[in-house]
Amino acid sequence: MFTKNRDRLIEGKVSQGLLAAVLAEAREKQLLSAEHFTVDGTLIQAWAASRSFQEKHDPPAPGQGSGKRGELLLRDKVESKTDPEARLYRKGSTDQSVPSYLGHALMENRHGLAVAAQARSAGRAAERAAALAMLDEVLGRKDQRAPGVEITLGADTQYQDAKFIAALRDRAVAPHVSEYTKGANVCKNALNEQERADPRRAISQRKRRLIERVFGWAKLDRPLQQIKLRGLARVDWFYRLVVTAYNLMRLGKLIPVPTQVG
Repeated sequence: MFTKNRDRLIEGKVSQGLLAAVLAEAREKQLLSAEHFTVDGTLIQAWAASRSFQEKHDPPAPGQGSGKRGELLLRDKVESKTDPEARLYRKGSTDQSVPSYLGHALMENRHGLAVAAQARSAGRAAERAAALAMLDEVLGRKDQRAPGVEITLGADTQYQDAKFIAALRDRAVAPHVSEYTKGANVCKNALNEQERADPRRAISQRKRRLIERVFGWAKLDRPLQQIKLRGLARVDWFYRLVVTAYNLMRLGKLIPVPTQVG
């Protein structure tokens, strides 16, 4: 019955509604930070095999690809016959490329609850685009925020990008992003001296580890280790549902159970 009605649940944005309802309860219990956040993404292995990727019959013409200045990327040349929306991707430089999506989460730093979540097609730029979209969803316009509230965002070096840092400044969000310390990537560091010296940045970097609990819980003996759904819409819907389940698990530990007298 659940499988037959899944498309109806997706169209009704049921997982998004459940996430919002759980966060409303957490907000009522004053468990959410409204100022300090962390963002990160995790690889979701698609329900497809690498051998399912074959050359496209109608790839873009040279100069019309999805890369910079129309460069043809791998995703322009090949696609999976099992799940056309999955992409060959590797999270780390030493990892093997596998058919994947990316799951993104925005966490508040007080109790480590995920306040926004979404899945996207795998890609380096997708992590930063998702981070900005989730911030806008949670914070709204900066001119509508309460006066005197200073927002911070902790993130790892994947988010150390000049355009992303500039976008955070435009949103009046302090970029507590980890910096490269050696190698050719040091030139990518975009923080200014004032941002580097911000004493809250060290706190954000310590809190940043909490977001790994969201991903670890979702993958340890659970469906996100390799998702058994195909297509971005279904993956996104199910990913939000799993993140909602994580928040419910956390709330069960954070909200005390009333004791019965007598």
